[in-house]
Amino acid sequence: MQRYFLTNNQLINNKVHMLGEDYHHIVRVMRMTPGEKFSVVNSDGKVLICEILEIHPEYVEALVLTEKEENRELPIHVCIGSGLLKGDKFDIVIQKGTELGAGSFLPFSSDRVVVKFDRKKKEKRVERWQKIAKEAAEQSERNIIPTVEIPCTFNEMIQFSETFDKKLVAYEAKGRANDTKDFPNVLKNLNSGDSLFILFGPEGGFSDEEIHTLLENGFETCSLGPRILRAETAPLYALASISFYFELLR
Repeated sequence: MQRYFLTNNQLINNKVHMLGEDYHHIVRVMRMTPGEKFSVVNSDGKVLICEILEIHPEYVEALVLTEKEENRELPIHVCIGSGLLKGDKFDIVIQKGTELGAGSFLPFSSDRVVVKFDRKKKEKRVERWQKIAKEAAEQSERNIIPTVEIPCTFNEMIQFSETFDKKLVAYEAKGRANDTKDFPNVLKNLNSGDSLFILFGPEGGFSDEEIHTLLENGFETCSLGPRILRAETAPLYALASISFYFELLR
């Protein structure tokens, strides 16, 4: 059943009006007709099953049939902090990271980041990334749309990290040393409702000075296994491991 989020749509008297891109998707892409059903997630994260009553020129009118109890979210909030990546690599991190359960994303600049954005480009890029997250959340039947933060500096990223229960940085030197215990040990000590900020460098990784600064600010380094992963692969590996640990292993 196709899923949508009631972000810019209206819920009035047990009826929903699907507008804008959602209207286009229902009518032009899915080619739904009156009597067909879809699900929506309201602002509280609740899933509502709806049946199309009428298709108007600018909106789809649907009746809410029932509320469905379901939770498709990880038991911990995971924020992926990533150095800005070249090309469409960060698009992939957001799309696949959303499918794997990330709660939010924070792109940032660092010593070895090549990508540079001015203010207008940042705003346009975040708008694009948020759309990618929305579509991926619908496809994977999430209860929330992950938040994509505005790209920030390295120091602003450290300030952002202060509210999290645990802070990790994936560090390839730990993998080369075959030190594999840190990541699973952190997961063992996290409880439902806790928050985890896990940091990944750009294509060139972090400088020694940056790692030193992160350690001084409460981050722990960890390995993601013996192989060195690409910058866009590492966050997805970490999320898959977190999902396995909290949702399949237990």
